[in-house]
Amino acid sequence: MGDILDNDFMKNRSSKSTCVLLIQLGTPDSPKISDVRRYLSEFLNDPRVIDLPYLTRKLLVNLFIVPFRAPKSAKIYKELWDLSNGKSPLLTHTQNVTKLLSQRIKDKGIVVKFAMRYQNPSMEKVLDEIQRENFDRIIILPLFPQYASASSGSAIEKAIKIIQSWWVIPELKIINQFWDSEGYVNSIVERSKVFDLNSYDHILFSYHGLPDRHVDKVYDGSDLCMDQPCETEINELNKFCYKATCYATTRLIADKLNLKEGDYTVCFQSRLNKNWLKPFSDKVVEELAKEGAQKLLVFSPAFVADCLETLIEIGVEYQELFEENGGVKVDLVPSSNDHPEFISCLEELIMHSI
Repeated sequence: MGDILDNDFMKNRSSKSTCVLLIQLGTPDSPKISDVRRYLSEFLNDPRVIDLPYLTRKLLVNLFIVPFRAPKSAKIYKELWDLSNGKSPLLTHTQNVTKLLSQRIKDKGIVVKFAMRYQNPSMEKVLDEIQRENFDRIIILPLFPQYASASSGSAIEKAIKIIQSWWVIPELKIINQFWDSEGYVNSIVERSKVFDLNSYDHILFSYHGLPDRHVDKVYDGSDLCMDQPCETEINELNKFCYKATCYATTRLIADKLNLKEGDYTVCFQSRLNKNWLKPFSDKVVEELAKEGAQKLLVFSPAFVADCLETLIEIGVEYQELFEENGGVKVDLVPSSNDHPEFISCLEELIMHSI
């Protein structure tokens, strides 16, 4: 009987059970000031986001940034919720992606779950579910195409910290970036096809900004990001440099759209001070308007789901800035969201990891 049971068990265990954990940045539970304050506090106290000494960071974030920023941010999140039928678009798109991806690979016996790095559904809660389901393999897939310590690095680090406390640690696979995935690039190209690219005076590829010191930390020794050809090539030294992969992503998209270098500008938004990646998106928008541009088209390839930074910062604030300086219209190319090409991208990444 023992041999029969062992054979049956081995037959059923011929393939490993796998769970994919998709990780997004996070969102407040609601636009209420209390919920926004809770979200900002968790987000900004992350040492990979604000990489200052512990005490300095705690004092800066908890005594100055969060108390003053939460009420202002709550108003912006309320505007975002109003644009998105009273829901967080980031949460909605991530739920849709999880559902569609699950349908795509369920016949392969792969379970897909998602968690937020900050707030809900929390990584602690989702990973507790995964632990109880006793999978053989976990694939950790942060939904950030270009690696950055403040996004991908933080999500991966937290997942590992939680899993390392388990008595039984399953096989782990980590996908830390996918900027060169054909499905991801194609999803952006397909989203842009509803726009007549020739009708725009200029095109922007606006990525989320980072402090200069974050990209400088990618390099060992005395080298800095400015010492590398990050605007023109990917090499062994800069392959994990956020700036380099942003420019590389742009080249892939531009090539598929037959754009010439003079047709577009790579820029960086959401900066906190002058020591962030340049050029700054808002300054580029302002300068183009003053030079006489009337129509701009903006891509936001760092965001796979539309969110506050795309729908409000680009779609609303940059539109206002453009008009104030003589421009007429800023159009935003939607993010990948739940486009079939993006689902194909994720499926391919997962299957290559098994």
